[in-house]
Amino acid sequence: MNATFAVPVESTGARLDVFLVSVLAGQSRSHIQRLIKDGHVRVDGHGAKPNLPVKAGQAIAVEIPDPIDPSPLAEALPLPILYQDRDLIVVDKLAGMVVHRAAGHASGTLVNALLHHVDDLSGIGGERRPGIVHRLDRGTSGLMVVAKHDAAHEHLASQFHDREVEKEYVALVWGEVQAGRRIDAPIGRDPVNRKKMSARARRSREAVTRIVRARKLGPALTLVHVVIQTGRTHQIRVHLSAIGHPVVGDAVYGGVRRRVPGDLRAVTHLERPFLHAARLAFNHPVDGRRMEFHSELPVDLQRVLDEIEDQRDVQA
Repeated sequence: MNATFAVPVESTGARLDVFLVSVLAGQSRSHIQRLIKDGHVRVDGHGAKPNLPVKAGQAIAVEIPDPIDPSPLAEALPLPILYQDRDLIVVDKLAGMVVHRAAGHASGTLVNALLHHVDDLSGIGGERRPGIVHRLDRGTSGLMVVAKHDAAHEHLASQFHDREVEKEYVALVWGEVQAGRRIDAPIGRDPVNRKKMSARARRSREAVTRIVRARKLGPALTLVHVVIQTGRTHQIRVHLSAIGHPVVGDAVYGGVRRRVPGDLRAVTHLERPFLHAARLAFNHPVDGRRMEFHSELPVDLQRVLDEIEDQRDVQA
């Protein structure tokens, strides 16, 4: 796309990047700054810097290159889509799906699936790809919001940073836990096992988790609803383990037990942690309306609960 803009009198003195944000719809300031630095913006025929003050009457020519094809390839993977418009998409991620490409996961990721299912990506940073603003662990299922273009990505990322996004998870944990408990423990990389996170790390970042609802399933298990105020890697799993109530099925943080009573045998069927992102609320990045989404427990998790409840009824 090529366009030329004449600077109006009322914009005199504004930074070049700020002025272009005002006249180029759907372009974030960071992307415009990259365009300027890469020589795609000319002011009266000359190159410029992002902080150049513009003057009335100047002609500003902008070239926005077509988004390049992404390095991840589109793959026809199953992906439940709950909502989408020209700015964002909300998906219900399946357990077992990695969000980003990583060592050992060059394909089969959420990004690969999105490239197949979404055909109107404007692109992020000049690349035709979805804008991932938050993540779920591979074994965690549930709701995620993804941006389709730079401006939406920047706005959503700001909401996550400013803690304006509401995220609620459902987890089955070992032991009896009371609703209302607040876990305020910084999280960092485990000093011994670099693949794990820890609430006892030497270098850590603030992390806050709240248990807002709890339903006891006998003395050994509690079904909890958890809200996180921060979004650290493995946060819920680390925090619940740190207070002695690891997520059932979580082999990394102590949630798998060798000996299980007969009435709880259903938990041995789990092939992943019993953790699901069940509610997500945020402001639409363009029109500002509050949006809220809910996701029911997947079949594998619901089956475990049903079997436990059946055993309790038999023993009653």
